Amino acid sequence: MLNPLQRRMLRRRLLQAIPVLFLATFSVFMLMKLLPGDVAVVLAGEQATDERIAEIREIYGLNRPLLVQYGDWVLGALQGDLSQSLLSGEEISTTIARVFPNTLFIVAYAIVISIVLGVPLGVLAASRPNTWVDKFVMTFSSVGVALPNFWLAMIFVGAFALNRAWLPATGFVPPQEDFFAAVSHATLPAVALAASGVAEVARQLRSSLVEILQSQHFRTLHAKGLHPRAMLWRHGLRNVSVNLLTVISLLVNRTLAATVVVEAVFAIPGMGTTMVNATLQRDFPVVQGVVLMMVLTVITVNLITDMLYSVLDPRIGQK
Repeated sequence: MLNPLQRRMLRRRLLQAIPVLFLATFSVFMLMKLLPGDVAVVLAGEQATDERIAEIREIYGLNRPLLVQYGDWVLGALQGDLSQSLLSGEEISTTIARVFPNTLFIVAYAIVISIVLGVPLGVLAASRPNTWVDKFVMTFSSVGVALPNFWLAMIFVGAFALNRAWLPATGFVPPQEDFFAAVSHATLPAVALAASGVAEVARQLRSSLVEILQSQHFRTLHAKGLHPRAMLWRHGLRNVSVNLLTVISLLVNRTLAATVVVEAVFAIPGMGTTMVNATLQRDFPVVQGVVLMMVLTVITVNLITDMLYSVLDPRIGQK
């Protein structure tokens, strides 16, 4: 159960999220309208007459003012109606329910890899500052942050899928159908997404730990005879837990955004691929629905992070 301070903070964060939702969806809506091409021509066919194109615009409301179109979409979204795909006619809520778990699985897989590898590397570098181990980890981190995810994805496809056939190059199996097959299909895209995550976690954790270990408090613990390894794992990580949580929260948001390109490389039927295809086909309602779901996911992650902040450090909930 949440205490009164946590409930008040939750309400404040939810109120702050409302303008974010409107700004994000409105920006995407207007930008989609600036793309070249006419969705009415796509629906009617290139050989359609002007009368048929005008009829299509009338049927789908494409001839109405932009603000009216956006307002209608917002009213529908508030009632749980995200409209239908202009091309397939499928309910957008049905599309999201089918593809969102795939993206969520890959993002979660990438975050687990980032934490499992990044935390030990950061601790290792912090425990041996200014040594060859520290320099190696920092060099690895710089390279990992600099390499683009989509480039790594294409390299992995060629090296581990096409040349050696160790892992599947494309496609996806939902985890609820076959978990091990899902892990096999998600490994390459998750590793491509996690490369920068491992580097970021290691680098930020190392910097925070070195600062903590050089503080007067830890010098006192060392003078009392506490083993350096115990100081590092028991006290050091506890003191940098808030900073580590911040890094992981930002990493989740960046990884979710990076899936748009990585999913396209591996032909994974997720949110990213759905949004790319819908953008190319000028299927505006699908793009709006996917963006709304992604923004809601980011807001949810931020809310959970804020709640965990207040658990790790109760003073934060009082601000």
